[in-house]
This record gives sequence, structure tokens and C-alpha cells, in this order.
Amino acid sequence: MKKLYLLRHGQTEFNVKKLVQGRCDSPLTDLGRQQAAKAAAWLKARDVTPDKVVSSPLSRAMATARLVAGELLGPDAAVEPCEGIIERCYGSFEGGPHDALPTDVWDPGEDLIPFGGEGSQALQERMVSTLANLMSADDVETVLAVSHGSASRQFIKAAAPEGFELPAKLPNCAIMIFDFDEAREEDDTPQCKFTLQQIVDPQQSN
Repeated sequence: MKKLYLLRHGQTEFNVKKLVQGRCDSPLTDLGRQQAAKAAAWLKARDVTPDKVVSSPLSRAMATARLVAGELLGPDAAVEPCEGIIERCYGSFEGGPHDALPTDVWDPGEDLIPFGGEGSQALQERMVSTLANLMSADDVETVLAVSHGSASRQFIKAAAPEGFELPAKLPNCAIMIFDFDEAREEDDTPQCKFTLQQIVDPQQSN
């Protein structure tokens, strides 16, 4: 069974200030880099060796991915930017305080669309499509993908078992583990399915 390890980026300066990041960017804090190191250590202790490492192109995700990939695969590990797993756009609320949003920052549904933001349905569809395409490649069995809090939340909703209760907020550097099955219909149409297996907070795990 193919495995996807989806990782939220480490803590950023915007996270500390409770500012909406979206497509804005903010550097990792010292704690954020420590969180990435702990995530790498958790994966390494379980012999996770990804065939491919991809990341949202935003620098907070790329920095996290490079830190983790370097520990797992060596200092020359390649990290491929992947536009399809970038964070949602929050429209006119980007860069402002969380409290200014008229909706939930992590799971706003379609409420951001009138303000130029991306709705949850569209976000979920692009996350599933992008990650399914990556996992369907013949030369990969294990993928590490670094994304964002709201984007990862929508992906979990598409892959979680019935009755699963999402945490109110995904911790920075949470590791989300999915099985990927690519079955085929009689007409040879691929039917790609992700199944959530576990969400790990490596800051709280040994």
C-alpha cells in the first residue's frame, strides 16, 4: 500500500502574532525550526524514506520541507515545489488579524469567496487531485508533502473515516499519515482513494 505523509509547516512569525497568512508569507521562528527537527526525528525513527518530497512553494513550507528532507535523505535531498498544495487564499483578509475574519480561520467553508478568497470545496478538490496525481506515479511508493493548516484540514475531510472528529486546530508540524489505493474500474478508469490512518503531533510523541 502506498503511503502519503502530509506535514504542516513549522511555526511562523505570523502564527505567533495570530495574523492570517494564506498566500502571504512569514519566516519560520526558532521554535518552528525545532518543530521541523522533531518531525524529522519522528519519521526517521520509523524508517520513513520518501521517494519524493514536495512542498507548497511558500517559503515557510519549503523551509520546513528542506529541514525534514535533509534529515531523512541527506543534505542534497531534492524538494519539489508544488503549487497544488499551497494554502488557500483568504482574499482581503490576508495579513490581518484572525479576529477580523467573519468566519472560522481554519475551516471557513465558502464564506471567503465574496472577499476574493478560496472556498473549501475548491480547496479540497485541488488538494485531492494534486496529491492523487503525485501518488499515482509508477516510481513512488512513499511521498512526503509539506502544506498548510487549512489546506491540510480540507484534505483530511476528504480522507477521514466516518465519524472522525478533527482537532480544532492542526498543530504546527503535525504529521498526517494516509494510505493510498489506486483501484481501476472495468473501463480502466483509475479510482484513487486516500484513507487517513493517523494524525501525529511529534512535539508530544516519542
